Amino acid sequence: MIPPSSILQARILIVEDDPTSSSLIREILKDSGFKHLRVITNANKLADMYVQYRPDLLILDLNLPGIDGFEAMRRLKAQDPNDYLPILVISSDVDDHVHLRALAAGAKDFLSKPYDRSKVILRSRNLIEVRLLHQEIKNKNRDLEEIVAARTKELRDSRIDVIRRLGFAAEYRDTETGQHILRMSRYAAVLASAMGMSQEDVDLVLTTSPLHDVGKIAIPDRILLKPGPLSADEWEIMKTHAQVGAQLLSGGDSAFLQMAESIARYHHERWDGKGYPGGLKGEEIPLVGRIAAVCDVFDALTSERPYKKPWPFDEAVREIKRLKGSAFDPEVVDTFIRILPQIRAIFKEVGKVTRDLGRQPQRSDEHSAEI
Repeated sequence: MIPPSSILQARILIVEDDPTSSSLIREILKDSGFKHLRVITNANKLADMYVQYRPDLLILDLNLPGIDGFEAMRRLKAQDPNDYLPILVISSDVDDHVHLRALAAGAKDFLSKPYDRSKVILRSRNLIEVRLLHQEIKNKNRDLEEIVAARTKELRDSRIDVIRRLGFAAEYRDTETGQHILRMSRYAAVLASAMGMSQEDVDLVLTTSPLHDVGKIAIPDRILLKPGPLSADEWEIMKTHAQVGAQLLSGGDSAFLQMAESIARYHHERWDGKGYPGGLKGEEIPLVGRIAAVCDVFDALTSERPYKKPWPFDEAVREIKRLKGSAFDPEVVDTFIRILPQIRAIFKEVGKVTRDLGRQPQRSDEHSAEI
């Protein structure tokens, strides 16, 4: 229940052009203990007054000059359709048709002229109590929504943290640092945004791309950490990591897992159809796979690995350009080049590592596209 003191603190707005009538209502309400009363005589001012005063009860005469009570209620409802404002209509008309029309327009109760003091007080109190109960429920619902949102964010952050740690677990088997997945995921996110993907999908790319190489947990150390070139048989085993990663992430019905599976499965497919595991060609490869392919190779080139020194940034960019139309989607490469300032900023910011700037890198499609 609402305390009587709270009801008496409610804001009441009276819209009545008859000075005698408005004074009488104001006097009745003031004498019964209501503290906050305002009167306006022109319904044209109602919209502005509603925003400024935020009344808990509107006492409205139907027969107003210019804009009548019906039009005033229509405008008020259009102005704030989600609010619940009790309207107590003043009318000397006892016609049922008028009453029904007023109810349809938004009125909650009626006061007939001449006024009965007890009816003015009781109907005002009852309508204000309903209004305050509505506000109380609305506030509790908002608080619950905030709690749910906070818990949802907490669960999402925990999930992302677990996913990142899983990605790091796979990455630490391949390198001495897990910075690759941080750079690669940020490269992929800015590239996805520049390619026109929705913000929701860009966020998914950012949070799921750290899992692109999770399948490497199934690759033996003798192959994964081999300092020299892989044999043909070893290379076939290495290539299974894309399929294994996709299988680990498959079967989920959430957009998160579906995106993660797609990136894991397709990030080693090539535009010319010579990639793996499916040998897909061109736009048969989902866009996220084409984006991840460029970002994965670029960061692999600029990172130190057991079998290679890091390439200088500009040399790696030239290699990406060289592989345009063979390993990579030409449009994705063009977009990557267009956003190089963002790529360079991420490169400098995340996980600075020692780079041998004097080394002239190897140039071969097989080496760079299959790192």
